[in-house]
Amino acid sequence: MELQMAQCAERLLRQEKEIKLLTSEVDRLKNFGCLGVSTNLQGLREENAKLKYRLNVLQKSLQEEMRRSKPSKSMVNINKRLQDIFEVAIRAACPDLENPPLAVTPSQQPRFGDYQCNSAMSITQILLKTKEQKVSPREIADKIARNIPDNECIAKVDIAGPGFINVHLKKEFVSKQLSSLLMNGVQPPAIGERKKVVVDFSSPNIAKEMHVGHLRSTVIGDSICRLLEFVGYDVLRINHLGDWGTQFGMLIAHLQDKFPDYLTVSPPIGDLQAFYKESKRRFDTEEEFKKRAYQCVVLLQSKDPDFIKAWELICDVSRKEFQKIYDCLDISIIDRGESFYQERMKDIVKEFEERGLVQVDDGRKVVFVPGCSVPLTITKSDGGFTYDTSDLAALKQRILEEKADLVLYVVDNGQSVHLQTMIAAGQMIGWYDPKVTKATHIGFGVVLGEDKKKFKTRSGETIRLMDLLEEGLKRSMDKLKEKERDKVLTPEELKAAQTSVAFGCIKYADLSHNRINDYIFSFDKMLDDRGNTAAYLLYAFTRIRSIARLANINEETLEKAARTTEIILDHEKEWKLGKCILRFPEIIQKILDDFFLHTLCDYLYELATTFTEFYDNCYCVEKDRQTGKIVTVNMWRMLLCEATAAIMAKGFDILGIKPVQKM
Repeated sequence: MELQMAQCAERLLRQEKEIKLLTSEVDRLKNFGCLGVSTNLQGLREENAKLKYRLNVLQKSLQEEMRRSKPSKSMVNINKRLQDIFEVAIRAACPDLENPPLAVTPSQQPRFGDYQCNSAMSITQILLKTKEQKVSPREIADKIARNIPDNECIAKVDIAGPGFINVHLKKEFVSKQLSSLLMNGVQPPAIGERKKVVVDFSSPNIAKEMHVGHLRSTVIGDSICRLLEFVGYDVLRINHLGDWGTQFGMLIAHLQDKFPDYLTVSPPIGDLQAFYKESKRRFDTEEEFKKRAYQCVVLLQSKDPDFIKAWELICDVSRKEFQKIYDCLDISIIDRGESFYQERMKDIVKEFEERGLVQVDDGRKVVFVPGCSVPLTITKSDGGFTYDTSDLAALKQRILEEKADLVLYVVDNGQSVHLQTMIAAGQMIGWYDPKVTKATHIGFGVVLGEDKKKFKTRSGETIRLMDLLEEGLKRSMDKLKEKERDKVLTPEELKAAQTSVAFGCIKYADLSHNRINDYIFSFDKMLDDRGNTAAYLLYAFTRIRSIARLANINEETLEKAARTTEIILDHEKEWKLGKCILRFPEIIQKILDDFFLHTLCDYLYELATTFTEFYDNCYCVEKDRQTGKIVTVNMWRMLLCEATAAIMAKGFDILGIKPVQKM
């Protein structure tokens, strides 16, 4: 280690000297030009530009060396590391280009190496268009290849086709990264500064039961929070409950007639929902009831103790029902309903009025936002606030009070226009600066039944989410018994497997689809243990975990082996699996950029199938065919099993899925 550090220091010193010499040369050329010596001024300018680019390249290389010399437990994003290397090479090869294109991707076929740099073709087009230089892509690719700086990860490159640069990784580099993973655990890649993130998700309405429509927001939102927490962000999980407004005046007025004990106890959630529907019907058809409902709203908004007590009882019984679902799905969330923003809403209306941004339309106060097709209504004609008002108040609070760097709204695609308008209004009035804070809509499609229509009961009612979860538990147990797992598992293990499969399959069926699209909900498909399903992945995980157990290798032995055993990658299936394992940081970075969680699901499925190929071709444990006794344990292959399981476990954790050791 000391020798490596000395070599690194010597290399840094050489580069620093070269940077100083080049800086002096740039200054000399400037002075030479200023003296007005008769020479080819254009040539001097080009040489000057080349020196500046070369200086920039060396500085980047120096920074990269310094970064590498610092110990870190972060997993290496190999794609990003290669991008850094090729950026240096491209800038050195094409110093006249500003911001040259950089394209590095994993190779799709082993014969083309492990990664490919495909920048040469784009650079050729740019040179032709901007500088009228006609150069072949292979010539550019060759220049780039010759300028690749010394690095620890590339064994060799070769040029194929019209200018693809095929990259072959060093086996010792991949082996070293796998050992680091086993010793340090699954760590996030280095992602820069820690951020404060507010995630708005789930968000059911008080006095109504959660239904299948809440499933996607709840599951996607929780998984995004888990991902952000894994990489070290400070995450505030917000449940923006619908817990205020005219509907509560209606409901309390109706309870006064139908449920005389409303001040001491709230009806159960099912009755509350029925009462809510009845109160809405009466509000729309009975003028006297409508007047009384408005009086109840006024008393509630003026914080009358009796009405606040009735409202709190209704909220409490609703929250308890919501919590049952959150407990089943292992979801943590902080309730912060519209009532939280009541006083802030008054300030919102006042602020827009003082800025002269409010227009009155048929008694409503509206705000027109430039570039947006629909205005925001900040007070209704009766003076009540709206969703627009509470969302504006929430946006302001999250930016100015929570000091959020990122605000994510995990809400269905139908809310896209509303959110765009609300965020644009925040920018118009000056709270929201997209250069400082980023507010993003994480949209998603709807859940469909197998008839490709909105998922509902046969009677046309929206499906209660709790009913869906209970049906999942029943079908999961049926599947386990069909496979006779009840005969080999203890009652406790069977119960754990049931919940793992049931809730894991429901979540994975949602998350494994591109969230922008609608998806068809099918218990039969999600519980199938073939193909890209949670059932398949959970079974695969338990099989991998069982390998060490059946070989009588305990955790302590594996930990010692991780420190002392070199991971050999000579077999093509070992090499393929090792590289697949180490793509995990690339996957994490991609999802941080676009929040498409199906990318992680696809990766986990690829990892599981790649492991199966490896296990079918490479003996981890060799047994005597006659006696069945263990003859040889190939420990480096056991470590590959352990690394695969560790990555799968972290992937499950991000998706909110709980695997079990036995199934």
